[in-house]
Amino acid sequence: MFRIFAASTLATALLTGAAIGQDAPEPVDLLSFAQGVLPVSVSTGGQDLRTDLNHVLSAIDGNPVKYGATPRPGDATAAVEMVLALPALTVFDRFAVPDVLETPSPSQTFFQTVTVLGSATGPNGPFTPLASATLTAHDARGEVTELTLAADQPPVRWITLRLEGGLDIQTDATFFEFSEIIGNGRQEAVAPSDRFTGIWDGRGVDIELAQDGVTVTGCYDDEGRLEGTVDGTVLRALGQDDAGIASQFILIVDPAGDLRGVRSTNGAPFRVYDGAPSTGGPVCAEPAEPAGLGCGDTVYGIGFDFDSDVIRPGSAPVLDDLFAGLAGDPATEIRIIGHSSSEGAADYNRDLSQRRAASVVAALVARGLDAGRMTALGRGEDDPIASNDDEAGRSLNRRVEISCG
Repeated sequence: MFRIFAASTLATALLTGAAIGQDAPEPVDLLSFAQGVLPVSVSTGGQDLRTDLNHVLSAIDGNPVKYGATPRPGDATAAVEMVLALPALTVFDRFAVPDVLETPSPSQTFFQTVTVLGSATGPNGPFTPLASATLTAHDARGEVTELTLAADQPPVRWITLRLEGGLDIQTDATFFEFSEIIGNGRQEAVAPSDRFTGIWDGRGVDIELAQDGVTVTGCYDDEGRLEGTVDGTVLRALGQDDAGIASQFILIVDPAGDLRGVRSTNGAPFRVYDGAPSTGGPVCAEPAEPAGLGCGDTVYGIGFDFDSDVIRPGSAPVLDDLFAGLAGDPATEIRIIGHSSSEGAADYNRDLSQRRAASVVAALVARGLDAGRMTALGRGEDDPIASNDDEAGRSLNRRVEISCG
């Protein structure tokens, strides 16, 4: 049985003034659901464009592929305003929009004006302008438009993303498209949520979770079993049903107690996975009991400074749990295997993951494990367990595996 523990999001990665090597991975997008960002509300001015929170999620799913942001058409004055909640105070030093590409249709166009505002007070503001841009169409996929930053970038907990107008409006009945808002910067550490115990249901959702510390186990869809861990506000979990079909989950319990998330099954793209607290019976036939870390586990939650092998202080609880599990194991050889997502050059990622695995070994030896039992191995991006096309999958690929013999 697989086990997965404490998601390694690098959400607290700091961007510094130091130059970043051409082959280095890009900083983590702090404006993505996989990093704990939640849609709060959406409004469309005086036009009924039928944009809802699922469309907001598409703007922060870490996938640059454009999507239809307005299920109903609008005219040249069309505007969508999305409010997002960040998991902690954040200071941004970059905003960008990728893949500004036009659909060859007179009734569809990409939003033209993008404005980002921030607030430290609440989802109703007051909001301060942070960045803006007037977009023009890109020539090809993979291009990015940088937003112009305001001179003052205060720490914020809520973001308003305002989209207005269109690149090429040819009719008053126009459908508007968008891709993704990217945000980089520095963010305060987030204490692990303790809200992942309960039962939730909804359209396509039937799940029961039990949390003990940062460890979570549970059941879904009657026969599926999952295991995972909480890192900040985010739970990452791997599941498998009786037929051996695997599912991956990125989940958050919002302030109202609703389960907000995305799920990928059998390698399919991540889809919205939202449920409300259930008043029905249990999903699990037997209670789920979280287990500690040890041999055979996939470990998340060991965070590092950006583009560095320096372990962040907030990783101590995971390392302490891992030490306790390995110290009591009779295995004579323990391999700490580091994995990365695919941003950056493959050789660079392999070297970085090797150095990070070595840092984990050093941290465990410092706690009392015998160095002669320990080996570090960096696999980089060679063995992904999820797609690298979006931040949900990338965050699952950044992991440490424990192999014992």
